[in-house]
Amino acid sequence: MVQTRFAPDRGLTRRMVITMFLLGLLYVVFVAVLIALGVRAVAVLLIAGVMLFVQYFMSDRIALFAMHGRVVSPQEAPELHGMIDRLCALADMPKPRVAIADSDVPNAFATGRNQKNSVVCVTTGLLRRLDAGELEGVLAHEMSHVAHRDVAVMTIASFLGIVAGLMTRVALYSGLGRGRDDRGGLPIGLIIMLVSVLVYAVSFLLTRALSRYRELAADRAGALLTQRPSALSSALVKISGEMARIPTRDLREAEPFNAFFFVPALSGKASLSALLATHPPLERRLDQLGRISAQLGQGG
Repeated sequence: MVQTRFAPDRGLTRRMVITMFLLGLLYVVFVAVLIALGVRAVAVLLIAGVMLFVQYFMSDRIALFAMHGRVVSPQEAPELHGMIDRLCALADMPKPRVAIADSDVPNAFATGRNQKNSVVCVTTGLLRRLDAGELEGVLAHEMSHVAHRDVAVMTIASFLGIVAGLMTRVALYSGLGRGRDDRGGLPIGLIIMLVSVLVYAVSFLLTRALSRYRELAADRAGALLTQRPSALSSALVKISGEMARIPTRDLREAEPFNAFFFVPALSGKASLSALLATHPPLERRLDQLGRISAQLGQGG
C-alpha cells in the first residue's frame, strides 16, 4: 500500500486482519460442506468471481453512474478542487478525481480500488449546507478511505456473502425438496440452503462490523490530518439533522449506497438496527471526535 501521512490505525488493521481471517475460515468450511454434500460449486464460484472482478475494477464507475455523479474540472468547481489539492498535499497522496452528484441529500462518498483509481464525490445538497471547514473535514474523512484502501478491502470481504447468496438461490430454485440423502433425511437442497443462509448471515454481520469500524477510523484519520475535529463534528451534526428534512422517497433511493456514504441516508436506532448498520451511531462518532479534540488541547 502506498504510504500517506494519514495517521496509522492499528485498531483498523487488527480488525481487518481478524475479520478477513474469520471470513476466510468460514469460506473454507462452507466449501468443505458443499463438497461433502456432493455439490459441484464451480459454476457458482465462477459467477461470484466475475461479480467480484466487476465490482473491484469498476466500483468508481458503478457508484458514479448510480448516484448520477459526474467528474468536474478545476474550472467548474475551483473551491472544491482547491480543498482536495490542499488535503492531498497534507496527506502526501495522489489526487483523486473530483465529482459532484446532483442530489439534495447532503452526503459524500469515495470509491475506487486504489489511490490511482479513486474518486471523491460530494452532492450538491452537501455543498449548499456546509461551510468551508466542515466540508474540508468531510473530504478528509473520505480521502482516508482511499488511503486505507477500504473499498478494495470491503469488496473482497463481501465475496463470501456473494457466494452464499448465489448458493441459496441455486438450492432454492433447483434442489430444494429433491434428492434426499441415503438415510432418508432432509433433502440435500434444503441442507445446502440452510447452510448457505447461515454462512451468508455470519459473513454479513462480520462485514457490517468491519464497515462500522472503518467509519470510526476514517473520522479519526481525517480529524488528525486537518487538526480540526470540531469541524468534522459540526458537519456530522448538521448533516444528520438535515437528513430529517429530506423527503423519505429520496432517502430510500439513496439508502442502497449507505456503505459508501459519509452519513447513512436512513438509519435505525434499535439495537438490532445498530448491529446491522453500515455506520456507528452518531453519538459514538461525536464521542471519539471529542476525545481527539481533548488530546489536541482544543477543548470540546
